[in-house]
Amino acid sequence: MERKTNVKLVTISVFVATFMTAIEGTIVSTAMPTIVGSLQGMEIMNWVFSIYLLTNAMLTPIYGKLADKIGRKPIFIIGIIIFIIGSSLCGLAQNMITLIIARAIQGVGAGAIMPVALTIIGDIYSLDKRAKILGLNSAAWGIASIFGPLAGGFIVDTVGWHWIFFINVPIGIVLLVMISRFLVEPKREKSKVPMDIMGSLLLMTVLLTLLLGFQLIGDGGFDLKVILCLLLSLGLFILFMYVERRAEDPVIDLKLFKNSTFVIVNIVAALISGFLMGVEVYIPMWMQGVLGKNAAIGGLILAPMSLLWMVGSFLASNLMEKNTTRKVLMIGLSITLLGAAGLAFASSTATFVWFLVISSILGIGFGITITTTTVTAQSSVDSSRMGVATSFNTLVRTIGQTLMVAVFGVILTSVTTNKMAASPLPLDTDVMNKLVNPHTANTIAAKLLVPLRTILYEGLHSVYFVGMLIVLLALILNLFFKRKSN
Repeated sequence: MERKTNVKLVTISVFVATFMTAIEGTIVSTAMPTIVGSLQGMEIMNWVFSIYLLTNAMLTPIYGKLADKIGRKPIFIIGIIIFIIGSSLCGLAQNMITLIIARAIQGVGAGAIMPVALTIIGDIYSLDKRAKILGLNSAAWGIASIFGPLAGGFIVDTVGWHWIFFINVPIGIVLLVMISRFLVEPKREKSKVPMDIMGSLLLMTVLLTLLLGFQLIGDGGFDLKVILCLLLSLGLFILFMYVERRAEDPVIDLKLFKNSTFVIVNIVAALISGFLMGVEVYIPMWMQGVLGKNAAIGGLILAPMSLLWMVGSFLASNLMEKNTTRKVLMIGLSITLLGAAGLAFASSTATFVWFLVISSILGIGFGITITTTTVTAQSSVDSSRMGVATSFNTLVRTIGQTLMVAVFGVILTSVTTNKMAASPLPLDTDVMNKLVNPHTANTIAAKLLVPLRTILYEGLHSVYFVGMLIVLLALILNLFFKRKSN
């Protein structure tokens, strides 16, 4: 008897994959202040996040094309194996450089996991059920958001931050077994059209130089290296477009960009994902550095956001049945803007409860917006290009996150550095590293603690004011193209 895909168990496998990715994010965000303080690397902290996103972004469109060409299952398995190896190396890291290299390997694996997982959902569920399943998938983020900060905080406070990465290993092994056994794909006819190797290499190089350029801005400002990276990226992009127009089987079909709905939802997804990165990275820093909370509390503040993300996804499912994409996005973006404003105008005395409320509002807004953009990106193409469309949606979200991490890093570093230089007190980067690490904050002289917290608050306040403008831009974009989107 012919084997068939066990839809329920494959769906659970996708949820496990989502959980593995989510737990990685929540634990690292929770532990980052401790890692920074331990390795003395606040000035290169963004690289721990950015290198992961960079390698992730470079490989995502390639994985998407391969998933369409040779199948979802083999690409998914390869991604999981690489992710497990990267996680193990992160756990073994003894210095910041080694950690950054290991995170790069993690990103290579993650580039396959999420886009292919979402493509599998698109394969096994009809359009009318897809948004609901994505809502359930968001529950994995909710579970991870609770378990991650608690586990991360406990591990950091007991055996040390190195162990937060090893948690991915058993989860990944279980996932490998489940997807190998229960996902059955139809045999694909071997394509006689060769893989677009030149286009793939050019695309990866374009993404590498572009994102590296923005990261260098975050590290040292706008200098000659940045200009060279961006100019090289532009030149390679022009060459990439030339190659893709002539490729028999292009890695990214340029016809996709003639669909205005596809373009709009992806731009909105990129902007909102960029803002999301600021929320996940800097709220724990606010909790620990400004309010003096411990690592577990610093991460737990994100739990309501992840839990209510699921609620937002269910709302998106219901709203999309009766309304246009533009209207549903307007609802999601308006709610997100409300939460962004709550962060932008929060005072230095804002309480833990205030951030819980903001986190809840943002969860609903993100849930509606991201689910709507994902489902719309998939439904706007035929099934033969779903892998490419899904991976491109994942790619633009990753690019948005990477660029905004760099921008937010520039803002925070610039504001805090200038404020410390202007202070009559002996304040520098080393003492700021101590402030954001809950284990060393109590070693700072009492007379320096309040001024340092005030300076960190001003830097974070500036970050979230810019974040609010990013959300506003997405909302305006949705309005501006109202006659061209569905």
